[in-house]
Amino acid sequence: MLEFVVCDDDKLVVEKVSNVITKQMMKNKFEYKILKFYDYDNNFMNLIYDAAFRIYLLDIEMPSRSGIDIARLIRKYNLESIIIFVTGHYELGYSIIEEELNFLTFINKFNDCENKLGRAINKSLLLANKKSRIKFEDKGVLYTISLDDILYIVRNIETRKIDIITSKVTYSTNLSLTQIKTLLDDRFVASHRSCIVNTSRIVSIDKRQNIITFDNQNEINFLSNNYKKGLCEYVN
Repeated sequence: MLEFVVCDDDKLVVEKVSNVITKQMMKNKFEYKILKFYDYDNNFMNLIYDAAFRIYLLDIEMPSRSGIDIARLIRKYNLESIIIFVTGHYELGYSIIEEELNFLTFINKFNDCENKLGRAINKSLLLANKKSRIKFEDKGVLYTISLDDILYIVRNIETRKIDIITSKVTYSTNLSLTQIKTLLDDRFVASHRSCIVNTSRIVSIDKRQNIITFDNQNEINFLSNNYKKGLCEYVN
């Protein structure tokens, strides 16, 4: 799921930006979500620290801290997320450029904002398509998932589908495990004939109990003797 994060202390601006996002996304088949914030509070900061790929639309002058400081933090934890500044303080443009924050664009709220924002969102979607992501279509909806977010991929015996497990959401697809594997990079290794794991998210492997623990403390027991040795060598 593609997440847009909109933050502005003016609720009208947040709704205006959100409406532009919705208008542009209606032209696409991507599954998406808009997360709305009115300050850079603790809930907002938690998004930054989990380092997932997102499209951030940030105001600069906010009650608690500067959007420039927030962009620095985003870049500290995540080099892939897209940053768009939407602000009335156009005079700060040079300061942002000097920071080398690798932002997409800088939009003035009071100068043809909606059209410029629409173009920026479309460009963001093109860039998102080029990131390290898995894409598949199910029932007319195009799903795009960052490979970094995936913990493991497993065959669901009950539904006869393939479940893609991320830190927050489980996606299901009719693609086969073999088909899914062609969309992955070399971080992904089989741990069982019915399961592929993201080795970059594994923190430990209990060889006796056959338990794999991921960095978010999720545990699975999809570890068979046929795959154990190869997986342990890859992880360790």
